[in-house]
Amino acid sequence: MALLTFTTLAGGAVTTFIVYYVGLIIYRLYFHPLAKFPGPRIAAASLWYEFYYDVVLRGKFIWRIQEMHKQYGPIIRINPDELHIDDPDYYDEIYGSTTKKRDKYGPWVALAGTPGASFSTVGHDHHKLRRGALNPFFSTKAVAELEPVVKAKVEILASRFEQAQQTGEVIKVDAAFMALTMDVICQYAFANDDNMLSKDDFNLAWKEMIIGAFEGGALLRQFPGMIAMMNAVPDSLMGIMMPSMSLMLDWKAGVRRRVTPILNRTESISDIENASHRTIFHELRDSGLPPEEKTMARLCDEGQILTGAGSETTAKALTTATFYLLEHKQSLEKLKHELKDVAPDADTSAKLSQLPYLSAMIAEALRLSHGVTTRLPRIATDEIMRYKDWEIPFGTPVSSTAYFILMNSKIFPNPKDFKPERWIDATGRFDYALEKKYLVNFGRGSRQCLGMNLAYAEMYLTLATLVRRFDMELFETAVEDVTMVHDFFVAVPKLDSKGVRIKVTKAS
Repeated sequence: MALLTFTTLAGGAVTTFIVYYVGLIIYRLYFHPLAKFPGPRIAAASLWYEFYYDVVLRGKFIWRIQEMHKQYGPIIRINPDELHIDDPDYYDEIYGSTTKKRDKYGPWVALAGTPGASFSTVGHDHHKLRRGALNPFFSTKAVAELEPVVKAKVEILASRFEQAQQTGEVIKVDAAFMALTMDVICQYAFANDDNMLSKDDFNLAWKEMIIGAFEGGALLRQFPGMIAMMNAVPDSLMGIMMPSMSLMLDWKAGVRRRVTPILNRTESISDIENASHRTIFHELRDSGLPPEEKTMARLCDEGQILTGAGSETTAKALTTATFYLLEHKQSLEKLKHELKDVAPDADTSAKLSQLPYLSAMIAEALRLSHGVTTRLPRIATDEIMRYKDWEIPFGTPVSSTAYFILMNSKIFPNPKDFKPERWIDATGRFDYALEKKYLVNFGRGSRQCLGMNLAYAEMYLTLATLVRRFDMELFETAVEDVTMVHDFFVAVPKLDSKGVRIKVTKAS
């Protein structure tokens, strides 16, 4: 009897689930506020469709979205709750306004596992509060004042290149640039770093861990409850259960070790005296933020995002620039001429940014490295959004993908080709109008990348130093090693790529 009762209950539960799920699909297809919008029915019916492309096929949903637009037009429904618009001239309506309120979409920011960080803050007003406390530290003026921090790290990288020229060592520059950008952001944020530039392999494991974490975000977007479950497990136990996470857990612990004495005012006298500058966390601690915004948990979340997001995208742009310059000798010679003959004394990022060909080359490297490739949905909270003849239901997450703009053939003819000249106008000057409108790597509006000014300083100073001092050549590297195949939040090439490798053939 008991077995019969259990079987009956189990059968009833399964039947109830099936009825519920079938009813949910019917609602989504015929009665949902987005039911009238174009797109494949299977995508509208279930999130499992996106799961298949992004989790099972590993970062392929972006290409399916591209196919959907070709079939259904510029505005499509890509899952049960979200619309995607592929129109470069509508991008600013979603992301670029500083007056209209746009919230982030909760399930998307949850993937970072850092609810206290500005990046993960859903509400427009709450984000404005948090971001306002950080902005002064990343302003153009602040970056210029702390430029010696960047230069010191670039010099360490240059010394590694000099050693490689003497020994014949092959340098994996994607790892080298990741070590550079990580050391810079840690020194910048904490006045302390792990000196990844000194490691024999430039701490390659760190780069691999970050990419793995970015890929894992696709799974966490589908099952955001996993984050709470993982956070409920003590880090010591999690490290035993999942050894692959040990490096990430060490990173989290390292952020906490750096933030704790600052927040608790327990720094040693020697630490204070030896620090090159006040850190971001000193500024946050002493800012006018309310007490609930200065908790240990929140500031540690902020620190994790700063170090994680402040390394990979800039390193990717530097790697892309290096590859294409070495692949296109004519472009490299033009740049060498500008740096060594036209402006040999340009030694700050401000002066270097006035050089048209260097600026054009960096813009083209940014375009071809793509920045954040995953769409970032926004929700309008103070208006009904409209696209052409379509009225978008209030509260609907709407997204646009920066990659589609950066690779738009109408804006950038032959978009797969490396052509710095496309950023030079008819007068021979850098085309700031094109950059402002369509170089969307850093986003737009109030949610624009916090570290944009620092990223540009790193790119200008690093590339100017390396191009002036060294002759280099590619080693067993092809365009496939920088061509995006997977969307893991950032562009990732074929998974068996060995990265971008070079030899330094001459040091001046």
